[in-house]
Amino acid sequence: MIEDFITHFRFAQPGWLLLFIPSLLLLLLRRGRGASGAVVFPNLGVLLSLGKRVNRLAWNIGVPLVFTSLVFAILGMARPVWRNEYQSRSASGIDIVLAFDVSLSMDIDDFRMDGEPMKRIDAAKRVVDSFISRRPDDRIGLVAFAGRPVSVSPITLDHDWLRLGLDGLRLNRQGVGTVEEQGTAIGSALSAAATRLDNRDAKSKIIVLITDGASNSGKISPLEAAMEIKTLGIKTYTVAIGTTEGRVSPGIQSYPRQEFDLPTLRKIASETRGEHFWAQSLEDLENNFRTIDRLEKTESRSLTVIDDRELYAWFVGVSLLAGLGFAVYISLNRTSG
Repeated sequence: MIEDFITHFRFAQPGWLLLFIPSLLLLLLRRGRGASGAVVFPNLGVLLSLGKRVNRLAWNIGVPLVFTSLVFAILGMARPVWRNEYQSRSASGIDIVLAFDVSLSMDIDDFRMDGEPMKRIDAAKRVVDSFISRRPDDRIGLVAFAGRPVSVSPITLDHDWLRLGLDGLRLNRQGVGTVEEQGTAIGSALSAAATRLDNRDAKSKIIVLITDGASNSGKISPLEAAMEIKTLGIKTYTVAIGTTEGRVSPGIQSYPRQEFDLPTLRKIASETRGEHFWAQSLEDLENNFRTIDRLEKTESRSLTVIDDRELYAWFVGVSLLAGLGFAVYISLNRTSG
């Protein structure tokens, strides 16, 4: 109850509250004793005692009524209101699909955080999650891919659901993972992302491809997918992650090698009017996504609607009742006198 009062109660014209200063001064002066009489008439002692009785009654009843009337009159002039504020937000959002590589090479721990080794997939999850949190007005979807693409989240404004799907991405170990098929099907992943963006009513459509390898599976090549994306007017940002020294364990490849295909990733970005990035550290990856964030700005407007319920009538009513009570009290005292 008190919390609601603090949240909603306001004075629309608080400047009137300054009238309390002279009112308090007036009250203090009223309580002070007046100057003593210059001439004392002993034979008027009875009248003097009667005057003290009248003044005492006036102070105990009349003055509090007058002061109450004044206080509530000032509060009424300050326009007390019960305020409710509503946020009306409109945004011309961007539709984004994140194509996230979950092939086994994403298990390489050639990134570092606080001096400790960090796996590529964990670094990518961390940075992408931060990217999502900075874009509350955009509809974002998530496609994971290895040997084939898998839809993890539809294009949605429910970013809690999206981030839950991102956090749940798993590499395929012993047949258990987000994508069962081994490989890196970049072309198929791009095509699946473009299919989800096609026919959507958005001012801008974006694919962000996060991968650490070269395409080695799938029914469509990366450049063929790029040509399809270009005709649909979808911009693609390609983000290659990993160092040149990083290698998978011999248990995954008999002769581990680096499989970056940077020329193809650059070509995909240039053909679709996007940009290409290569992140060799966690800091690089964070900067890459901040750059994408700056390049693809969402136009949003926020409007605050204020609904004030006027309460001054209650305060003015109390002021009038107190004033009326004082008037009745004075009238009765004069009649009895």
